[in-house]
Amino acid sequence: KGLSQEQLAEISGLSLRTIQRIENNSTVPHGDTLKKLAVALQVSPDEIIDWQIVEDRNVLALLNLSQLGFIVFIFLGIIIPLVFWILKRDKVKYVDEMGKQILNFQISWVIILFILCASILANQLFQWGIQIPFYGVVTVIGGLYLYNLIIVLVNTIRSLNEKSVHYYPAFNFLR
Repeated sequence: KGLSQEQLAEISGLSLRTIQRIENNSTVPHGDTLKKLAVALQVSPDEIIDWQIVEDRNVLALLNLSQLGFIVFIFLGIIIPLVFWILKRDKVKYVDEMGKQILNFQISWVIILFILCASILANQLFQWGIQIPFYGVVTVIGGLYLYNLIIVLVNTIRSLNEKSVHYYPAFNFLR
């Protein structure tokens, strides 16, 4: 707009030092400061801040590792990545796609585990005559947990090495 820093400070009601810090990229305006600048410059706040999506492999690795909550409680394998995905999907490159894959996989895994456990319980309750030894149940459920753990770790390493991740089997709940 051709304003000097002093003029912008006066029009916006902000200090000259604040204007200098913003112009030198020492700080990013937030909240009230952003609103005052937008009004003074007669533009929208989006035009002041460059809302770029950044690429951060560490965030992708953390998103992958956030699934490990399933070890403590099966639904944490969904809840933690879901929160992470919601917070970062518009800010970090590839989080949206990877988050959907992770959530689809974890939801599918929980459904498969639930169906397996429900089938075993129904077999015991209704005495369908299928003999399933305890060690067989533990082996199958333990195998599902081990599979989930391996898939999470392999895909974490793949994402750190800038390779594509593959979560399967997974039903497409989120597209």
